[in-house]
Amino acid sequence: MPWSTAFDEPIPVPNRRKLLTLQEAADYIMQLPEDAQHEAHWQTAIETLISAAETGGGWMMFARIAMLRALNADGRCG
Repeated sequence: MPWSTAFDEPIPVPNRRKLLTLQEAADYIMQLPEDAQHEAHWQTAIETLISAAETGGGWMMFARIAMLRALNADGRCG
């Protein structure tokens, strides 16, 4: 499944932005400070994004949930 695959529903982030694809979610994580990227909730998010890109299916839903949970854990929800 390509990294350009869209989530069923966009993921809201600060500044009224929305992450629409696996690639946008991965790019968002990569723009976080390095110490934040190593936190468990962001590691889980990136692992599920990779699984979604590799296998698709239900992993897309898991990746979206992992992103939402990581954003909530950091207080970054849009």
